[in-house]
Amino acid sequence: MLFPKKVQHRKWQTGRKNPAKFTRPETRGVTLSFGSHGLKATTAKRVTSNQIEAARRAMSRYMGKTGRSWIRIFPDRPFTKKPAEVKMGKGKGDPQGYVFEVRPGRIIFEIDGVADTVAREALRKAGTKLPIKTKVVARD
Repeated sequence: MLFPKKVQHRKWQTGRKNPAKFTRPETRGVTLSFGSHGLKATTAKRVTSNQIEAARRAMSRYMGKTGRSWIRIFPDRPFTKKPAEVKMGKGKGDPQGYVFEVRPGRIIFEIDGVADTVAREALRKAGTKLPIKTKVVARD
């Protein structure tokens, strides 16, 4: 699973829940940079490092030994959770893992070195492991 080696702050503040800002289209990381095919997000959500790893495994298993893949997102935002059946108050919970806030338009994975049909199916399988709606894009 992906997580940062060092962090400046163990816990981050939650952030605003304004849906207009969170669902605004992404401006960075919206074009294919490395591969011939990519998986693009069409909705917004926080994607955990476990979900990224599950999608990567599904994609690489379908591709086989041929081809190369790139992960274009990195989960560096910590999220916290309080234990089950704990009373209200008594401070913030302990860090549980790391997430990446995906906004519409962001390229999540890229693939190169495999046939068009294999690349599309591998990326489709990876998209089913993520909590967001995605679409497969190809280089023009």
